[in-house]
Amino acid sequence: MAAVNRRYDMDWIRVIAIGLLLVYHVAIGFQPWGLMIGFITNAESWSSLWFPMTALNVWRIPLLFFVSGMGVYFAMQNRDWKTLLRERAGRIFVPYLFGAAAIVPIHLYLTSRYYAMSFQYRPDPAHLWFLGNIFVYFLLFLPVFYALKHYEHSAFAQGLKRMFRTPLGLLPVLALFVAEAVLINPRPFELYANTWHGFFLGLIAFVAGFLFVYSGSIFWSMLLQWRWLFLLAAVGLYAVRLVYLKLNAPGYLLTIESNSWILAIFAFGHKHLNRPGKALHYLSAAAYPVYILHMVFIYLGALLLFPLAIAAPIKFVLLLVFTAAGSLGVYESVVRRFTITRVLFGLNAGLSPERKNVTELSTPNDAR
Repeated sequence: MAAVNRRYDMDWIRVIAIGLLLVYHVAIGFQPWGLMIGFITNAESWSSLWFPMTALNVWRIPLLFFVSGMGVYFAMQNRDWKTLLRERAGRIFVPYLFGAAAIVPIHLYLTSRYYAMSFQYRPDPAHLWFLGNIFVYFLLFLPVFYALKHYEHSAFAQGLKRMFRTPLGLLPVLALFVAEAVLINPRPFELYANTWHGFFLGLIAFVAGFLFVYSGSIFWSMLLQWRWLFLLAAVGLYAVRLVYLKLNAPGYLLTIESNSWILAIFAFGHKHLNRPGKALHYLSAAAYPVYILHMVFIYLGALLLFPLAIAAPIKFVLLLVFTAAGSLGVYESVVRRFTITRVLFGLNAGLSPERKNVTELSTPNDAR
């Protein structure tokens, strides 16, 4: 497989997606249904938050599955399958087990404390379900991906390149997403965690992400050329859902909207974000631990802030700042400083600041 340059746009998209996930999870605490999915909720709802949330929630999780599949392609360039398997087990499965056993129970305890309920320790993946899915997909498709790598110049590979010369080549991929939505018929569509809908949608996105980058520069040239089409389709479908369907769109329409947003994000990201920087350098390494930690600080912040007699929008801003600062603070002061914490949070153990005075280049998705 020919070497490719590091894809900084993929790094940025992953960082931004995790940042938006953090914002979305904070916002759930201000929705009346938040308690039904295990969140501490504020007594005063902020209903207008739902409009940006519903624009976001149809694509925020599928986007991460796409990026994860793309990351496998980049990681395979300089690794054999045994090396990659060991690395992915360390970067995905170990944090998944550690988080389920040691991180998630903390915010389960905080929930029980807030609502004066009894607490009994139990391991639970909670928001880390995503990591479990990714590791399963990786194990399932590792032989297939390495076979594709070996036959990079095969008729299949060349056919893929020809297919993605135009947006029409995306129709078979879109058809798989539509079929999943029709057959599974998820209610609601945005319920991805621990559902068959989340599993199969994630699987399709993971494999599609790999195939997109496997097809080479032709795919990215097509995206750039048609980027405004994808954006207009996404905005138009959201407008239809909001104005005419009163946010009650069928699953097949939601998955078309979701993929339109994602393709537009990839296209504009490739055009405007494919450049390095100190902020990206730091945030790319921090994003994964922040994802693992952020729920603890959302719940702790809710425990401290929600009883206060202040307006919901002010609480939202304070909780968002508290969550971001707390997660980044623990990453900076603890996670990245010690070998054991780096391992448990899926970082490269050999780059602890106490051992080497170098900057972190490794990211969990290896978007190189």
